Amino acid sequence: MNPAHQAQLEAALQQVTGFIYPNEAELHWSILVVIYPYITGLVAGAFILASLEKVFKVKDLQPTYRLALLTALAFVFVAPIPLQAHLGHPERAFEIFLTPNPSSAMAMFGFVYAWYLMVVLLLEIWFEFREDMVRWRQQSRGLKKLFYWLISLGSRDVSPGAVAFDHKAVYAITILGIPSAFLLHGYVGFIFGSVKANPFWSSVLMPIVFLFSAIVSGISLVLILYYITTLLRRKTLDQKCLNALAAFLFYALIIDLSLESLDFIHRLYESEESIEILAELIFSKLFISLAIVQILLGTIGPLLLLAFALFTGLPNELKRLAFFIAAIFVQVGIFSTRWNVVIGGQLFSKSFRGLTAYKLELGGQEGLLTALGLLILPFIILYVLLKLFPPWDDARTDTKPTEG
Repeated sequence: MNPAHQAQLEAALQQVTGFIYPNEAELHWSILVVIYPYITGLVAGAFILASLEKVFKVKDLQPTYRLALLTALAFVFVAPIPLQAHLGHPERAFEIFLTPNPSSAMAMFGFVYAWYLMVVLLLEIWFEFREDMVRWRQQSRGLKKLFYWLISLGSRDVSPGAVAFDHKAVYAITILGIPSAFLLHGYVGFIFGSVKANPFWSSVLMPIVFLFSAIVSGISLVLILYYITTLLRRKTLDQKCLNALAAFLFYALIIDLSLESLDFIHRLYESEESIEILAELIFSKLFISLAIVQILLGTIGPLLLLAFALFTGLPNELKRLAFFIAAIFVQVGIFSTRWNVVIGGQLFSKSFRGLTAYKLELGGQEGLLTALGLLILPFIILYVLLKLFPPWDDARTDTKPTEG
């Protein structure tokens, strides 16, 4: 063991309470593994929100449809990076394609990810923007014109029949994408829920809880982005769209809270031998991150704020601000949820007789700065995507591209 590793182990052992084996003092999954389910949840949630407009005909959400698609694309590009950085040898990730192992849920993520990115998300965005890319190519010059020609695969047909086919393709791909989005994030909950040796993770409700928390996080993120980008563009916020976003966020939060409460009640009812150490874990190591941040600030607080804004006669200006603040707190709560699951599930001994602690370093491969960089990177990618593929209605003028 190298000196730095030894020092970290000794520091962790100093924070141990009760009895814990030395090899359990150092956590194997770090903050990078926290970021991984957080980002994949945003991808799935944003796509499911987009499907509400395209498949379920919720027309009030139309101003956010394209924004939600591009948001999902920006975050899905970054989704596998935290795991690859955590492994230390990202080139080994290609082994899952060369030597597939169907019995490994984590290994199969590569195939789920490739399917979702290459077949579902990219295809839907291509068909959705194809007509506009033809127009943008005609209006552009130089490298930008060449870019739109390449990305549109040289397409020039904008006849009513071709455009109608685009719409049908988008509809069909969206229907296919809904279960794909569920699979993308649901399998993350499946991985944790199938670890029978860990009573904090082992729950049949874990995949469902992960799915609904993903929906909550995706809706709140798109609400935040729509609010900020509209103000930055000095445009008027669509109040009907914001009301619909807030309503879906409100009801998704209720379902998410109900599922988490049901899971907690089920654990109490079973009262297995691990219940005492889990209670000690929750009321000591995780009290602030779980009780205060996740439940109070990240769930109950936004629920009350959304209910007050939705069902009272607040002026529209105050409503919009309340929706925005609630969505911010929801993001904090969802990230805290991922933290509590990944980190919290590693803080107690397999003997159920002691607790350890997690020390987050500032720098290094799995430090705070790396984590912040991975959280910022999707927004940089999204900024570039919004410049290349503006999703706003005013970017689609009445000027139609000419055929041929």
